[in-house]
Amino acid sequence: MTNHLNNHHRDTVAAIFAHPTSHNIRWVDVVSLLAAVGEVEEKHDGRFRITVGTEIEVFDRSHHKDISIEQVVDFRRMLKHAGYGPDAPTTVKTPGEED
Repeated sequence: MTNHLNNHHRDTVAAIFAHPTSHNIRWVDVVSLLAAVGEVEEKHDGRFRITVGTEIEVFDRSHHKDISIEQVVDFRRMLKHAGYGPDAPTTVKTPGEED
């Protein structure tokens, strides 16, 4: 199976990997991206369990519209370890998949 990122998701990836770090990345955009590339589970206490590749993290919902710098760094690390980034292909193939 191939995971395709739409233009909105690609823009969010670019913002997460931007230098200097962007200060206006919306929480809802990040959740949408992470749901497209992994699994997002909202827990009963309002926290989010996010799985991308082999990375599993639990995040508090952002109290603001935009995510914090610390969250940008965490999401950047998760995406990079899963093979996503500004220079990575917009699709990720599973082992054994042909072109």
